[in-house]
Amino acid sequence: MHPRLGALAALRLTDPDLKVAATHATVAQSILHPMPTEPIRTEGDEAGVPGRPERPLRVSATEVEKRSPFTTEGRAALIHSICHIEFNAINLALDAAWRFDGMPEAYYRDWLRVADEEAQHFMLLHDHLRGMGWSYGDFTGHDGLWNMCEKTKDDVVARMALVPRTLEARGLDATPLIQAKLRRVNTPDALAACAILDIILRDEVGHVAIGNRWYRWLCERQGLDPIAHYRVLYRRHEAPRLKAPFNLEARARAGFTNEELQALTAHSRGEN
Repeated sequence: MHPRLGALAALRLTDPDLKVAATHATVAQSILHPMPTEPIRTEGDEAGVPGRPERPLRVSATEVEKRSPFTTEGRAALIHSICHIEFNAINLALDAAWRFDGMPEAYYRDWLRVADEEAQHFMLLHDHLRGMGWSYGDFTGHDGLWNMCEKTKDDVVARMALVPRTLEARGLDATPLIQAKLRRVNTPDALAACAILDIILRDEVGHVAIGNRWYRWLCERQGLDPIAHYRVLYRRHEAPRLKAPFNLEARARAGFTNEELQALTAHSRGEN
């Protein structure tokens, strides 16, 4: 099967374990074979996209359970929320690999690799959650990541701007704060979760870097100023407001420019 069609097939699967297995299989196949770049999308491809299980119950972001990490159930709810983000991230990466025709072979290979790593993250968190006595679906989840995917489904430039380098970059900011809370708890399950988050943070720097690289490549191809056009896309698609504190060191490693980092610093000081 064409690897991009394999990505679509994996994207449509609703069972998390089957989706993970199909993602790994598609990536393994893509490594062994050439990546054809001809257009593959046909009418009806949107059917079943994205494949998601019946649970977790999807609610608005304000309705997701917020429990203290100082209780076992509260930590499980926290791990579940991150697990839900990683499940959505698998779908986001598969969608980026399947949806957009006319990109270089390296683009498709990048997003398949991201899907593979997001699947690994999901399983690390899900296994940890199971070890605590819960499973994916036992708490609620929100649709913020996929909603932006929908908004940008017809514009690969907007997708690169607003999913990896905006929403996923927020994870670079949030992860150290979550780890600090878990270290204060200092239980074995909390410290094990911190170790998993170390792996996720390391990989997510690379994922955001891929988004930055392809966003700038697309802007150059279309003669767009990356910073000015980002502001246009941010307003057009009503992206979530940026909130301090920012993990400037991780963002720098993920390819944000000095100008962008200075703007975030000014933002955190209330200067813009």
